[in-house]
Amino acid sequence: MNERTARWWAELPPAAGAAVMATGIISVGFHLTGRETVSRTLLGLAGALWLLLAFDFATRLLHSRPRWAAEADTPPALTAVAATTVLGARVALIDWTHLAAVLLAGSAVLWAVLLAAVLTHLRGSMPGGVFLICVATEALAVLGAILTPSAGDWLARTSLVFFVLGLLLYLVALVRFDFGQIGAGAGDQWVAGGAMAISALAGSTLLATGVWTGVTHTSLRGLTLFLLVVDLVWYVVLLLAELLRPRLDYDVRRWATVFPMGMTAAACLSTSTAAAVDWLDTLGQVLLWTAAAAWLVTLGATVRALPRRTVTPRGT
Repeated sequence: MNERTARWWAELPPAAGAAVMATGIISVGFHLTGRETVSRTLLGLAGALWLLLAFDFATRLLHSRPRWAAEADTPPALTAVAATTVLGARVALIDWTHLAAVLLAGSAVLWAVLLAAVLTHLRGSMPGGVFLICVATEALAVLGAILTPSAGDWLARTSLVFFVLGLLLYLVALVRFDFGQIGAGAGDQWVAGGAMAISALAGSTLLATGVWTGVTHTSLRGLTLFLLVVDLVWYVVLLLAELLRPRLDYDVRRWATVFPMGMTAAACLSTSTAAAVDWLDTLGQVLLWTAAAAWLVTLGATVRALPRRTVTPRGT
């Protein structure tokens, strides 16, 4: 590793975890639409990225404790939780339930440690990353709901608690969000909508467990559809803001744009089945391909931003 690459790696921010989140959720989306080859390819890439970032996380914890502590109380640190649970959700969908359960347990411990630190350091006028307090919590609800058939109804009820807690944390984030970021943010402003998308996905996966019936089922279905509508409104507002004020320079936070786009698609696809709303499947497929295109563009920009090896001319 040359000096430039080493410096680039050392300066990699916690927000880089959004690349795993984006890749993982688009993999989930392609699984839901039956495109298993593409889905598994993305799963392999998400797993490799997760291993690299996990190594970086552990290295900083062991050898750069002051920096780790300084980053651990910021919302982007929670991408570690969300990335791990999104990866867990995807492997659970191919029946790797034991691995998914390990990822869920590890995520829950990490969530408890990081969320406590992040909440004590929240302030006013924060960028979109503040909504990760909701995203990380709802991600636990999603994975817990997916694992319910193999673990039992108790996990669905526990996941419902995280689902409700995530919604409350969304309100906490909303009052601290700088709405000026909608037109000026570097990419993570999209998490304001993405948090609603993963909340809708959590609601739909809870519905799919079949644990609740009657009024509870009806209420959960109605709330899930409401959350999805709010997410779609955010999507339109954020997209219009991008068109009116393009921000074309590369920033690692652009992965936090791709993730909500993919999450909205996955939420539409999942809700279509769980809530029996057929037209959401068509919308979800359109949004999935849109997210995949954004993923490719962001990947290309990321590759171009990587440090290049300096070639020394011969004879010097």
